[in-house]
Amino acid sequence: MTTTYAALLRGINVGGAKKVPMAELRTLMEGLGHSGVRSYLQSGQAVFTADHGDEESLAAEITAAIENTFGFSVDVIVRDHAYLAAIADNCPFPAAELEAKQLHVTYFSEPVDATRFAAIDQQAFLPEEFRLGDRALYLYAPDGLGRSKLAEQLAKPRVNKGLIATSRNWNTVVKLVEMTAAE
Repeated sequence: MTTTYAALLRGINVGGAKKVPMAELRTLMEGLGHSGVRSYLQSGQAVFTADHGDEESLAAEITAAIENTFGFSVDVIVRDHAYLAAIADNCPFPAAELEAKQLHVTYFSEPVDATRFAAIDQQAFLPEEFRLGDRALYLYAPDGLGRSKLAEQLAKPRVNKGLIATSRNWNTVVKLVEMTAAE
């Protein structure tokens, strides 16, 4: 049985560091035996179909292949269509009423609970807000991520210790759901 997944690469093609051309990423993933490989934007998303493995083993396989090919390590999270659709469907904010730049999802490599974020005084950052989901955090930042003071706090190493965390704006969240849907 084949499953369609999205691979989310953390921190590539940003500010000239960790360059991974999307055409080369597609070729690399096809070389791993994956089919239907497509990329989205230059910021590190690839959709593919696999007939072996699970999310964790596929992420490890892609991570190792990137390091072998490009000579540097990149954190990778792999999620299937059902998960991506559930994240979009369960958004606690009114996504249809917001601009895509105002809403972001941070995907985590494993489940997180509220205790990890207990030191962040959410009231101090209003109108910015965050809510937790299944291995994800939803962030409402009305002035965008680049100006978000709450996003700065949420990205601190002490908050994300032991996790792979990578964020996407709402347009990308929706596009990945579309791209991983059965055709």
